[in-house]
Amino acid sequence: MTGHSRPRTAYHTGLELWLMVVWVSKALNPEVLLAEVHDAFGRIRVVEIGEYRFLEFGDQVEQSCVFTRDPAWLEYDYTRAMLLGALLHEAPETALFLGLGAGNLTQCCLKFMPLEDVEVIELRPEVPRLAMEYLGLSDDPRLTLRIGDATDLLPSAETADLIFLDLYTDTGPGAGHLAWRFLQDCQEKLNPGGWLVINQWGTDNDKPLGAALFRGLFHRHYWEIPVKEGNVVMLIPASLEQPLDITGVRARVERLTPQLGYSLLPLLDSVRPAS
Repeated sequence: MTGHSRPRTAYHTGLELWLMVVWVSKALNPEVLLAEVHDAFGRIRVVEIGEYRFLEFGDQVEQSCVFTRDPAWLEYDYTRAMLLGALLHEAPETALFLGLGAGNLTQCCLKFMPLEDVEVIELRPEVPRLAMEYLGLSDDPRLTLRIGDATDLLPSAETADLIFLDLYTDTGPGAGHLAWRFLQDCQEKLNPGGWLVINQWGTDNDKPLGAALFRGLFHRHYWEIPVKEGNVVMLIPASLEQPLDITGVRARVERLTPQLGYSLLPLLDSVRPAS
């Protein structure tokens, strides 16, 4: 299943402040149910609270948040950290998104990155439909959507400069987030100089879930960004010889800041080596 790890129920760590904000927002702006569907995996809802719309799976477990006035706006630090991962590449032309959610990270990358071709693999067919109908996902000619399990469809995907892994259900990360062969296949799908960006659950000690597996699989040659929502965004290069050019990334971040309306520099400053 697909989606982003932003529950409105408290199975995440470090979410107390966010839950308070949601409570206040709901008190001031009543929740409006825009759509509800059921598929083989359970319930999907789209709700609106003030100027925000939320994609939810199951029992009000939030997968994505969209600012209705600008669907490419990234509200949460974990999505901004994933965007920062895109800026590790000097000039990406192709991207593969494993998991769509509401599509705002995809929209943001299409808007601000020099991408020529973007492929999305999404498990649940209702998710893209709802994203287009209610959450502002545009029918960009550079965008190709495929429906199915990412672990099955990855072999037939095109290679990419950027791969984003964000497969979540209403109970947590999908099996692919801890599957040695699948993660290895993701790295092998990268073009030379490419980056695999993973939204990984964080543990109570601020490390990514499955840290030992990642250390063994990627030989400790990757970087991490812990974010306030409780997750750890992982930045994995295509090869062991590939460095992280912090100076170049900083320059790209500074150039993009006026267009984004927010700065990614605090997240860049929190980048750390493998746990």
